[in-house]
This record gives sequence, C-alpha cells and structure tokens, in this order.
Amino acid sequence: MTEMDEMQKRVDQYISQFKSGYFSPLGQLARLTEEVGELAREVNHRYGEKQKKSSEIEKKVEEEIGDVMFVLICLANSLDIDLSESFDLVMNKFDERDQFRFERHDGREEKTEPKS
Repeated sequence: MTEMDEMQKRVDQYISQFKSGYFSPLGQLARLTEEVGELAREVNHRYGEKQKKSSEIEKKVEEEIGDVMFVLICLANSLDIDLSESFDLVMNKFDERDQFRFERHDGREEKTEPKS
C-alpha cells in the first residue's frame, strides 16, 4: 500500500464517523476552490507584493497545502478514484509529452525527423 493509499484510507476513516459522510462532488469542488484561494492568499502575502494587514493571523503555507490535499482526497474518495493511479497517469503523460518541453539540465533536446 502506497503512502497515498494510506492517506486516502485515513481520510475515509475520519469522514465515515459522521452521518453526513462526504459532501456532494460539486460542494467539495466549491470547498476545494475556497481552500486553493486561501493558499493563494498566503503565498501572495509571503512571496508576493500584497502585505498582510496587521489584524490578519499568520498562517503556514504547509497548513494551507494540507487543507487543499484533504479536500482533494475527500473528492477523490467520494468518486472512488485512486489518487496513486491518477498521479501515475499524469506523470506518464508529462514524461512522454513534455520530456523536452523545457530546457533540460542534461542538455538533451528532442530529436525531430527532417521533413521531406
């Protein structure tokens, strides 16, 4: 069992103790959007141009990322999606499609066949 599988199982155990269970997929997507917004706000305060107001509480970027992960795992669990498989699918896509998209440290470039 992968670490991601363990995280999905742990979230499922947490949610299953409540009668309401998982929110609807659309409700979870709205919550995910909210959490990503909070992450964006914190990153902007720390690394961007927007200063925090003196009345605003300092939050950790790590915690905001954790909130995003929790809601994403809830969404995946409610839709019976294995996040390890999802991750493997997208990494395979990037490995194949985008292998030479950006300048590489090793200097390798995509070899293209000459046009005739």
